[in-house]
Amino acid sequence: MTKPRQPSLYIPHGGGPAFFMQGPMQRMFAPMQEFLATVHQTLPAVPTAILLVTAHWESPVVRLTGHAQPQLVYDYYGFPPEMYSLRYDAPGAPDLAAQSAALLKAADIQAQVDPDYGWDHGVFIPLKVMFEQANIPVVAMSLQAGLDPLAHIAMGQALRSLREEGVLIVGSGMSYHNLGNFANAAAVSQTFDTWLDMALQGDQAHRQAQLTQWAAAPAARQSHPREEHLLPLMVASGAGSDTPARKIWSGKVGQTAVSAWAFD
Repeated sequence: MTKPRQPSLYIPHGGGPAFFMQGPMQRMFAPMQEFLATVHQTLPAVPTAILLVTAHWESPVVRLTGHAQPQLVYDYYGFPPEMYSLRYDAPGAPDLAAQSAALLKAADIQAQVDPDYGWDHGVFIPLKVMFEQANIPVVAMSLQAGLDPLAHIAMGQALRSLREEGVLIVGSGMSYHNLGNFANAAAVSQTFDTWLDMALQGDQAHRQAQLTQWAAAPAARQSHPREEHLLPLMVASGAGSDTPARKIWSGKVGQTAVSAWAFD
């Protein structure tokens, strides 16, 4: 039976484990949490698996988690003790990891399956909100060290065919990520968000031309002093078709504008 083609997504993954806390930090991220909890309703079917590229894993060679039951990596600091006992018991997908690595290699992109590495908070935190039943197999994928936008667009292009098999490709990052100025970023974040949405309103060639020059955009480096939280968007865009992106959420964290997009 033919599986419905899944989109690729670029989503924000929150602030550490804020979604699962009590108090002001949880309330600040509540609109984002509410969005993530509804993502499954927008999909054409339940995904056969999820391939998620995380902003919190970088490697000289692209790596993919290959364990059948990856451990969680609590790579956040200074949170209450109970935040280090959160669980997300979805199965891994070693076969998908191997298939993805083969697709990348066929596109002359170095890749390897990592049998030991686990899921960092860019993986398990948003998925715990999006698919709380934890019954969809997951593979996490690293960024490529060097942080070249074109290389990450090419990664998405190499993996695009997985969507035809019902695999949901997710880029997990944040459209604004300057932690040193998060509280005073209303104007800057909105300026960059507006540019980013315009950059994504085009076919593959248009999006590639814009995204490879993202650092020259208005408020770009004020929004991303380092681009690791933006690069998952490059993968998601590369995995999309020539149809313009759809903005599927636009919200605020405090006064800071944050958005999410889907690529059909």
